[in-house]
Amino acid sequence: MDERLRSIIERIEPLDAAAMAAARARQDRLTKPPGALGRLEELSVWLAGVRGAPLPQVQKKVIVTAAADHGVARRGVSAYPAEVTGQMVLNFLAGGAAVNVLARQVGAQVIVVDAGVFSQPSDDARLIVRAPLRGTADLSVGPAMPRKVAIASLLNGADLAHDVIEHGADVIGIGDMGIGNTTPSAAITAVFTGLPPAAVTGRGTGIDDAALGAKILRIEQAIAVNAPDPTDGVDVLTKIGGLEIGFLAGVCLGAAAERRPVMVDGFIATAAALIAVAVAPEAGAYLAAAHRSAEPGHDAALAHLGLRPLLDLQMRLGEGTGAALGIGLLEAAARVLSEMATFDEAGVADSDSASAGES
Repeated sequence: MDERLRSIIERIEPLDAAAMAAARARQDRLTKPPGALGRLEELSVWLAGVRGAPLPQVQKKVIVTAAADHGVARRGVSAYPAEVTGQMVLNFLAGGAAVNVLARQVGAQVIVVDAGVFSQPSDDARLIVRAPLRGTADLSVGPAMPRKVAIASLLNGADLAHDVIEHGADVIGIGDMGIGNTTPSAAITAVFTGLPPAAVTGRGTGIDDAALGAKILRIEQAIAVNAPDPTDGVDVLTKIGGLEIGFLAGVCLGAAAERRPVMVDGFIATAAALIAVAVAPEAGAYLAAAHRSAEPGHDAALAHLGLRPLLDLQMRLGEGTGAALGIGLLEAAARVLSEMATFDEAGVADSDSASAGES
């Protein structure tokens, strides 16, 4: 394994059990019945463990939207041409995409990354260019990328996570853009879950039955031709992955090494999480699933990771849209834990004191 990648993995520690116990104890003393806020309470305790702090804060919020192109897109697996990837990058930079709207709603910064678009879409200084290759090869006939490129994409993502955390990020959401990228995501999901491609492949941008059949065939061919090793996350990324998928997997690794939570968006971002956890199983503890995508393979990918989505809105856009909504919930959970009064602070009798009075 690459030495830089190994050093990042070695820095990933278990969640802080003491901080989680303290957060849980405070939750049980807040002015409400224990457990009354449901998963918001769970989220706050988890966040305490991630940050190693009994009262974690969510102030600076970042969404990383990584874009890249895919050789397999030329095989008719998408309803849109590959040129749309670069065009959407320009829309992100202009602030006109759905992720921009939802990020503004929760006060998050959107960082747009060219992780491997066929042609660099802009020289705008706001575009972070981290493209070790200009798009992947057709994974249905051979490896999507060389192994050294796969490792570079992981390291690029980890480096960006380090940079945004140095600038104060408390949470990182991950989102994607890439025409055809539900194809490698379905292939990755099939390999790690052991399910047949037909069970985890959906219509993506809205393809018809004929195109769906062709898409499943390309995924079956990719797995047969490349024989990716599910015990080697870098091998899976190399053979059937995507550059934005590798980059986002690297963000997951880098954030975990810095004790920051990652809010995972939909199907493609979850495929990146599958790669990250295959590379470093300890990273899984730092991931939260924002929502359940309408893509059929998403449930299988989440189950493999042991993640339960926070929302189910039948979304399937990507970009980091679901991650934005999940970040809003994470901030709400942190604020409840730190700002809500305990029974003692509010001078309110709790169930224990009521029972004592009756006796």
